[in-house]
Amino acid sequence: MEKKIVGYSYVCGDIVHIGHILHLNNCKALCDVLFVGVLSERAVMEKKAKPLISLAERMYAISNLKAVDCAVCQDEYSPLENCKAIRPDILFESSSHPEMPANNFIKSIGGRVIAMPYFAEQSSTNLKKGLKNVKIGDGSTVGSAT
Repeated sequence: MEKKIVGYSYVCGDIVHIGHILHLNNCKALCDVLFVGVLSERAVMEKKAKPLISLAERMYAISNLKAVDCAVCQDEYSPLENCKAIRPDILFESSSHPEMPANNFIKSIGGRVIAMPYFAEQSSTNLKKGLKNVKIGDGSTVGSAT
């Protein structure tokens, strides 16, 4: 029996958009089984603002994407602890991330780290900024105090 190639990627998944879907589809094309770490609130807040959507809802949304075989909670921004537990053959990193501690671990177990393209124009952060500037019918701005 041929060994299945296991991949690991991770996302915040706060507002699921085409960038997430493209990224995860590209990852899945390179492995047989794709695990996706969904960053906890604590993990997200190491680098960004608190997510708008709860971890449970983000886990549910990500786990229901076609490319995802298993969604797991990632409690630190670095995927190192999940990579130690799952021991994937491939760690998919974003080309926007600097060298992460998990990269050396993956290489030490004979795995590969593949830098995947980052779709900056579809980022959740940019979508949130855009929503703050949307005017609604009464002239107020979405996200402003009422």
